[in-house]
Amino acid sequence: MSNENERLKILSVVSEVVPFIATGGMGQVAGALSSALAETDSQLDLRTVVPLYEQFRCKYESQMKFLGEVPVKLAWRGIMFKIYELAHQGVIYYFVDNSHYFGRENAYGYYDDGERFALFSKAVFAVLELTGFVPDVIHAHDWQTALVPVYLKTRYADKYGSIRTVFTIHNLEYQGVYARDTLTDVFDLYEEEAGLVLYNNDVNLMKGAIVCADKITTVSPSYAEEIKSGGGYGLDAMLRENSYKLTGIINGIDTKVNNPETDPMISMNYTVDNLELKAINKEKLQALFGLPQSPRSMLICVVSRLVSHKGIDLITYIMDDMLKQDVQFLLLGTGDHEFQLYFEEKAVTNRDKVGVSIAYNPEIASKIYAGADAMLMPSRSEPCGLAQMIACRYGTIPIVRKTGGLGDTIKDCRLGVGNGFVFEEYSGAALMKTINKALDLYTNREDDWKNLMREAMNSDFGWDISAKAYASLYRELK
Repeated sequence: MSNENERLKILSVVSEVVPFIATGGMGQVAGALSSALAETDSQLDLRTVVPLYEQFRCKYESQMKFLGEVPVKLAWRGIMFKIYELAHQGVIYYFVDNSHYFGRENAYGYYDDGERFALFSKAVFAVLELTGFVPDVIHAHDWQTALVPVYLKTRYADKYGSIRTVFTIHNLEYQGVYARDTLTDVFDLYEEEAGLVLYNNDVNLMKGAIVCADKITTVSPSYAEEIKSGGGYGLDAMLRENSYKLTGIINGIDTKVNNPETDPMISMNYTVDNLELKAINKEKLQALFGLPQSPRSMLICVVSRLVSHKGIDLITYIMDDMLKQDVQFLLLGTGDHEFQLYFEEKAVTNRDKVGVSIAYNPEIASKIYAGADAMLMPSRSEPCGLAQMIACRYGTIPIVRKTGGLGDTIKDCRLGVGNGFVFEEYSGAALMKTINKALDLYTNREDDWKNLMREAMNSDFGWDISAKAYASLYRELK
């Protein structure tokens, strides 16, 4: 391990990371956390290993330094990987390149994802060998890298046994579950090691990380409690058994990127001191989606994956009742086919009320955050959530269900303080009742609504506090 006068060496291992690639919150969080740590703690030597995907190769490859080619063995496979290096915002990134496994149209969603990320996890140790960088702590993220602490305890214990591990659960719903017969052939584990990863007679990669990691974190304090008591998607007992390792650290957002004062994507920049300029963004947003210019109609938005645990079923349940009010509704997202079809049909049959874009488009997302009045996030489960914090930054008021990080970040304004509207019961009736409360405040108490906007915009969702919590956690393991 490091001497006291040396920088603490941290290696983050993640399947996606901004600014290179992000398909969801994990990539945004992994990149923002590394940048925040680099800014706030000069005593950390920060490096990250990530696959070199086709999606960003052309943009960044010319800036990368080729370090060499390394062999990686996984059961009967012998695969060669090229390793590249790039320094960005105080962090050194190592890119693991194999065109067969990572030169594909998407990052995930393939029949051999288990094999792909097992190889990636093995390649992490080849990177250590090639570079000579031996970290004090390896920080792995979600099921795609869950095998890193497992391999460290088994295949690499003799050589790298002094390395400690942190494993972050971003979303416990996705655990990396595979059939029992993949244990040896795909994941290169012996029968005597089966107990590390077997759960309900399946290979469960996340279970392996929970057992093998020295510390486990998840992305909000409330979610850390929920996953031990009914919200663990079958791993509740395992998490209770390992609760002495578990802590919840709330995610932050990049407040430099998510800033209405400087955002280049929006029609008119504004601050908490000139909120009247937000109305220009609303006008332009209505025009973008072909909605009537109606400045006092409450413009309600959804920016989300269209899946049931995001509460999309509740929105469909109350949609007709909501549209009877003086509101307009915008939706941006992709997901389950039936939800996509439902909202597209609503846009066709309610052209003066509903605008829909079935897409993942950060530029349109910024315009929605800047132009909408309120955002719906009625999730059944939500580990942390980023959209509600981004919405606050832009003065767009979140309407959320109290679960996971939504309850940790959004406080109901009914007592005169708070930054949004919060309900608890998972039902369409509770959601509609809360929308009506928001609509009443927006329509009848304009000054109070503006004060609520200011309260939301002044909420501190930066990474400083969370980055310090992670740095402290790393040092505990030294």
